[in-house]
Amino acid sequence: MSYPYQLTTLDAYHDAYRRSVADPEEFWADIAENFLWKKKWDKVLEWNFTEPKIEWFKGGKLNITENCIDRHLELKADDPAIIWEPNNPEERTRIVTYARLHKRVCQFAQVLKNNGVKKGDRVCIYMGMVPELAYAVLGCARIGAIHSVIFGGFSAQSIADRLEDAQATFIVTCDGAYRGGKDIPLKSIIDDALIGNKTIQRVIVYTRTRTPVSMIKGRDVWWEDEMEFAETQVEREGVVSFPAEEMDAEDPLFILYTSGSTGKPKGVVHTCAGYMIWTNYTFVNVFQYTPGEVHFCTADIGWITGHSYIVYGPLSAGGTSLMFEGIPTWPDAGRFWDIVQKHKVNILYTAPTAIRSLMGFGLEPIDGKNLSSLRVLGTVGEPINEEAWHWYNENIGHKNCPVVDTWWQTETAGTLISNLAGVTPSKPSWATLPLPGVQPLLVDENGKEVTEKDEHGYYNGNLCIKAPWPGILRTTYGDHERCRTNYFATYPGLYFTGDGCLKDENGNYRITGRVDDVLNVSGHRIGTAEVENAINMHSGVVESAVVGYPHDIKGQGIYAYVIVNHKHGDDDLTKRDINQTVSRIIGAIAKPDKIQFVSGLPKTRSGKIMRRILRKIAEGESGNLGDTSTLLDPGIVEEIRSGKL
Repeated sequence: MSYPYQLTTLDAYHDAYRRSVADPEEFWADIAENFLWKKKWDKVLEWNFTEPKIEWFKGGKLNITENCIDRHLELKADDPAIIWEPNNPEERTRIVTYARLHKRVCQFAQVLKNNGVKKGDRVCIYMGMVPELAYAVLGCARIGAIHSVIFGGFSAQSIADRLEDAQATFIVTCDGAYRGGKDIPLKSIIDDALIGNKTIQRVIVYTRTRTPVSMIKGRDVWWEDEMEFAETQVEREGVVSFPAEEMDAEDPLFILYTSGSTGKPKGVVHTCAGYMIWTNYTFVNVFQYTPGEVHFCTADIGWITGHSYIVYGPLSAGGTSLMFEGIPTWPDAGRFWDIVQKHKVNILYTAPTAIRSLMGFGLEPIDGKNLSSLRVLGTVGEPINEEAWHWYNENIGHKNCPVVDTWWQTETAGTLISNLAGVTPSKPSWATLPLPGVQPLLVDENGKEVTEKDEHGYYNGNLCIKAPWPGILRTTYGDHERCRTNYFATYPGLYFTGDGCLKDENGNYRITGRVDDVLNVSGHRIGTAEVENAINMHSGVVESAVVGYPHDIKGQGIYAYVIVNHKHGDDDLTKRDINQTVSRIIGAIAKPDKIQFVSGLPKTRSGKIMRRILRKIAEGESGNLGDTSTLLDPGIVEEIRSGKL
């Protein structure tokens, strides 16, 4: 066994779980001993969920990049750290060994230093899925700068909002990015985001698509020029070195923005030590990783899944991480299976949305593809439905690969509830058992523990966690009160996940979806208020209300009820104009799937929109809408129901 803390039997899991709850400090201290520290911690854990204040490995000093790169160099220098598969299958694959990764990260750390970046500065990264994105992330971590990666699908306005919230001073971007058949003009979007910006001092631009870009003197510099100069500084007499900054265990590592129930971006903060240990521990145990295996996480590094299971988790474990620039359906729907065959992928970790999308193409794209290297399949981002689970298990895993159904969030850093591949039992569409250190609790709306089963024989409630695990978020950047009210105030003394959940008599958990005003679209969290704010920016819109509804591919679709005072052209053109507005303000991922024009919205006499009613209509459950007599205008409900799309 390669990792002393890898749980390879069901008994070992139960024993570890018991120890993690009985004495979390001793349990996590034992695991932390397996990492590289510049100075050991003084205290493993101090916490309360009231403020909240959570500190792991207090007083400890380390640098996460030494744990992800340097400590592997003696034995793994020539082993692949990252395998990069480009968007275009005709383009050459790149293999980045641990030695090359070390050199490039040291170089980029020097580039950052040369351009004035210091420990604690916020660096926004807006790049396509190229290895240089990993170099940028790790280069920031090496010098102690706080990275904030923004997904390449966000609009200039969304980027501007995040830059302002983080008070970022530096940006790393590309001229453009390839995504399927599209070229995305990243630098041009950054230029738009910087109109009126007062904080950004430098923009570093990597050349990928050779798209013509505007380069502003004194602000914009080319990645290649900067790296070439830095190479002479970090490579002396054949030795590459850039000293890793000593970081406190609780120093921020990165900010990652996620949607909440208001329109304002919410920057989740993760810190150096706890995040490192949690992502490593969950990676090694959930996937039962063995060194030398190829782990293919299909996410974008712009999301937490990419941070944790493309970069930090696999690299801290000395693993091989496959990074893919493209999309699963381009140039055809066999692309994932081509990659699995070409690189002899052992672990495939993808989203239920991708699986459902590929199901729609039938089995022809899989025919003749050699998938025999696969050992573990995983899903992430949203609950997987049984039909997709079985299709994945039977047609991709040929019933030989355990399917790990992982539940977690941006705020949790890594997986909280999941079966461990081939070790703990799986149950189709159930996340199953909590990982060691995770103490779930189902509560009713009043915060009381659910102790009685429902008519289906399950405990059914809102999912909370009773105690901290090393990867729990520490704050929301610049607004700690928002962190408290969002996660710790709803049910005092508990971390509230925002998800509803079922529990069976064997202690298995099944996530049923969001219970707050947040949608889960294709595994991406989108706040209803965010979309409503964007729709309301359209000149013809008076008011809007957004809810989720079941979607065959995305899991949840976005249904918008919109009041307009004038339409520019016909209904169809106005709907397209509204979608264009949403794309411009948030990004294409937030465009409503359905827009229904209405003359009014169901409101209480105090002016509150009754989204519960709108949700039921959108879901097709319009038979029982509950009591509508207290509404300001009960008649509006029938009008909306009769006009349902």
